Amino acid sequence: MTLVLPIVIPLLAAALLLVVPARAVLQRSVALTASAGQLIAGLALFRQVQVDGYLVLQVSDWAAPFGITLVADVLSSILVVAVGIVGVAVGASSFAGVDPRREAYGYHPLIQVLLMGVAGAFLTGDLFNLYVWFEVMLMASFVLMALHRTSEQIAAAFKYVTINLLASAVFLTGLGLLYGSAGTLNMADLAAIWPARNEPVLDLVLATLFLTAFGIKAGLFPLFFWLPASYPTPPAPIGALFAGLLTKVGVYALIRVFSLLFRGGPPLPLQLLLWLSVATMIVGLVGALAQRDFRRVLAFNLVGHIGFTTIGLPLGTTAALAGSLLYIVHHILVITCLFFVAGVLLQLRRTTDLGRLGSLYRDHPGTAVLAMIPLFSLAGVPPLSGFVGKLAVVQGTFGAGAYGPGAAVLVVSLLTIVSMARLWDEAFWKPADAPPVSPRPAPLLLVPVAALGALILGMTVAAGPLFETTTRAAGQLLDPQGYIEAVLQSGLGRGE
Repeated sequence: MTLVLPIVIPLLAAALLLVVPARAVLQRSVALTASAGQLIAGLALFRQVQVDGYLVLQVSDWAAPFGITLVADVLSSILVVAVGIVGVAVGASSFAGVDPRREAYGYHPLIQVLLMGVAGAFLTGDLFNLYVWFEVMLMASFVLMALHRTSEQIAAAFKYVTINLLASAVFLTGLGLLYGSAGTLNMADLAAIWPARNEPVLDLVLATLFLTAFGIKAGLFPLFFWLPASYPTPPAPIGALFAGLLTKVGVYALIRVFSLLFRGGPPLPLQLLLWLSVATMIVGLVGALAQRDFRRVLAFNLVGHIGFTTIGLPLGTTAALAGSLLYIVHHILVITCLFFVAGVLLQLRRTTDLGRLGSLYRDHPGTAVLAMIPLFSLAGVPPLSGFVGKLAVVQGTFGAGAYGPGAAVLVVSLLTIVSMARLWDEAFWKPADAPPVSPRPAPLLLVPVAALGALILGMTVAAGPLFETTTRAAGQLLDPQGYIEAVLQSGLGRGE
């Protein structure tokens, strides 16, 4: 029962929100309660996984690999908790005000559908159902991006949906080839039978297709161009939701599929992923330094730091992969918080153009202090979680003998410091050219910033136990025998 709750709770909430009276406070309360319920369910799932190692549910008692399988291990349970945290932050921000026209057109149900899709992607044990959850997320996110459309939002939404439909088509092509050869799409079943088939050409084709599809979803170079054009355009809560979670689903899919299907497979796709990760880091941060808008700087930083989350997989060591997994958790919290900070700036100045910002530290010192936490954490200032995450990635890359990629991680970390220092100087420190439009931010808009900031500080304090947890997650991924047995022994299995 614990395994289905992170999916069922937002599903039921979305249905309820469509039928309850369209009163703003009621809709917001239902949405926030549902997100809190999803978070509680995620925490319960995480706790149970810490005890049992794996949780498996065969829906309707259909034995694997013939039915719908839900699986939770350490990594997926951590990410489901992160989904709940981001959902609560977005739900809480709605009490600071949502455009009534957006609320009238289904803002809250769509948020719940998106949260359901992300949780489903993290918990599915079947590649076809992963595709289905991708499409659920795509439909909800496209509508949220275009909701109460402006010309800028429509242009961004069409870029977003076009490139993501292309990714879905590539993914579906790979699924067709895989099913035609193996006769199954259950991930544990594939992991048990596929590596022994010794089909290097088909392995190379499939790995390339999946790398392309998931690379687009994650925002890897050179397939990231849609992201900076899309994520800065919707309101801050929607941008925060997208930035915090959607790219991480692509990263998760890469890690899950490659660790199960292609362990010991053709080295070329993994080498390609390694250097794409490096290129993503460099191009993203160089692009960030060229921007003059707070939200676009964040969008390019989001792209650049995706490289930190994927570089551990091709290196194939527990330390390197654990560092990347730790960075995923850190980045979800930090980038979500920073997009909320951008919303605060937009309320105070009616713009996020760096040339028209300034003096925020003098005019709003409390807000500036709250913003310092995610800004300096993303920069990697010791001892914040960004420093811990980057240190883990650097140690993992150098420990695996990847000195070139490790040097790139160090260079990009320095570029991030420059990028965040520039944001701090331009938005908060320099004298403003114009007086504030709003004398102070809405207090409720600062609630998610303060809460996420507290979690970032908490992650800094608990860095040791958290790294131990991601190390355990990396161990499960690199030695998937426990995953395979947990799924196939929960039903009849293949051949019984």
